[in-house]
Amino acid sequence: MQPAHFHNHPATTLARRTGWRTLALVLFSLWLTGCASLPSAVDRPVSTALTNPAETRLGSLVAVRAQKAGTRNDSGFALVGDAELAFSSRMVLIKAAQKTLDIQYYAIFADETTERLFDALRDAAGRGVRIRILLDDFNTSGKNAQVLKLAFERNIELRLFNPLPGGRGSMVTRVLGNLKDAGRMQRRMHNKMLVADNAVAITGGRNLGETYFGQSEGTNFVDIDVLAAGRIVRELSRSFDQYWNNPLAYPVESLMTLQEIDALKPQPAVAAVDQETAGPVPAAPPAVVTLATAPTDAAPAPSTLPDTTDLSLLPWTWAPSVLLVDKPSKIAADADATEAAQDTAVDGLLQLMAQAQRSVLIVSPYFVPGERMLETFANLRRRDVQIRVLTNSLASNDAPAAHVGYARYRRALLGLGIELYEMRAEQEGTFRSFGASALGSGSGSGGAGSSRASLHSKVVVMDDALLVVGSMNLDLRSQLHNSEVAIVIRNRTISAEATRLIEPTLAKDAYRVELRDQQLRWRAPPGAAFPDAVSEPDASLGLQFITTLIAPFAPDEML
Repeated sequence: MQPAHFHNHPATTLARRTGWRTLALVLFSLWLTGCASLPSAVDRPVSTALTNPAETRLGSLVAVRAQKAGTRNDSGFALVGDAELAFSSRMVLIKAAQKTLDIQYYAIFADETTERLFDALRDAAGRGVRIRILLDDFNTSGKNAQVLKLAFERNIELRLFNPLPGGRGSMVTRVLGNLKDAGRMQRRMHNKMLVADNAVAITGGRNLGETYFGQSEGTNFVDIDVLAAGRIVRELSRSFDQYWNNPLAYPVESLMTLQEIDALKPQPAVAAVDQETAGPVPAAPPAVVTLATAPTDAAPAPSTLPDTTDLSLLPWTWAPSVLLVDKPSKIAADADATEAAQDTAVDGLLQLMAQAQRSVLIVSPYFVPGERMLETFANLRRRDVQIRVLTNSLASNDAPAAHVGYARYRRALLGLGIELYEMRAEQEGTFRSFGASALGSGSGSGGAGSSRASLHSKVVVMDDALLVVGSMNLDLRSQLHNSEVAIVIRNRTISAEATRLIEPTLAKDAYRVELRDQQLRWRAPPGAAFPDAVSEPDASLGLQFITTLIAPFAPDEML
């Protein structure tokens, strides 16, 4: 009997070789990242916000609007709870700017939606507007690295805050390559604002990307921004200047060349070919690659976002206001004493909440209170202050690890008499804005695509008279690690408007969590088409298992 001979198929051999090459490249890139460092001699020209906003068209319009309102308050506000309005408001500010645009974000994603914003920015730069973009470095790998090309456009400067050394080929290799400095990697600039001519600004929870403007065919974030005008805008600009001129802000040109960014451009997928048996492959015609990506399924695309809106038609409210903003030093390498300092934006918010007399309504997508925050809630409940919290369910949470931290405190929060609501991931219709699904009308409910929603708003309403809209979650990450910004507005009208935006979600699109006989129960709203639940609703067994598995190893401050 002849001995058996096992022959490797050429395609199998090629796959094995490719796999080993890929593994070798990953290990090599990790080694390079571990050896990489940031440049030491960096040229950071100092610049500041526009000093005479009143001489611009936007500044003049603000002055006229304030005069017509007959108010002594020096700042005006308009809530933006609709995804389409959030996009068109930013487009309007970019198009209206005459002198300067200052843009500060945690994340800007490369997709069709942001490409439209970029086109508007290029047009603004072409008419002589000075544009400064300050972006946290963490999400600038892979396809999103293409955003950095803006740094090489005329009249546009782009700086990265607290950059990580090493390559940007993928998020995984970046994170693995920087584990040796995990503390620094955890500290991120989470501020979000766009300021036009130092006269009008928009700030809140949204980053820039299709999921924040209701354009994703998968899950869309539900968020709230606030448009601001007048004196409070100049305070936002002063904060921007502090970050922009900080040593942690690196011009893109000091970190990468345009050619290096181009090399990270996603390449069209090519079918695998057996190189040992196939003939020469004809060269493909050159492809035009943009930041946009085509839909990956047959679902109809959401409706096109409008380019413009009349901001003067919004219900503007002139009111006393205060800016809560962290200093850039919170992100510095020697900022480990932040926990003891108690002077962060989140601490300022907690001090305000402690003064509530009747009610506190909290919207926080990632809600990990920690012991100090829990004590604040306990003191409020001793005075019979009603506390309602809307947060994500496990199924709607885009960061399941954050849900692990929240789940640890869920029983304690319910034990204090706090009303907990968890937003449902699966929504009737297309849910892109607060109240859109529940009310069944409004521009936010239009469009096609998936009905999955994830809460991303950061809002607090106190005693129906004090409104806080900002970038920070009520969690230890925002309190201890990230820099944050928020506007506090003392006015009953705009506070009531925010409450009206939020309450339909509490009433129809969220589970009420209760503790019965020491068991958690998720109560569906009265008349809902979905039932009550006795475990994490709408979450797969696999997802529940994973969160249970990681729970013992995830400290609150890292979630």
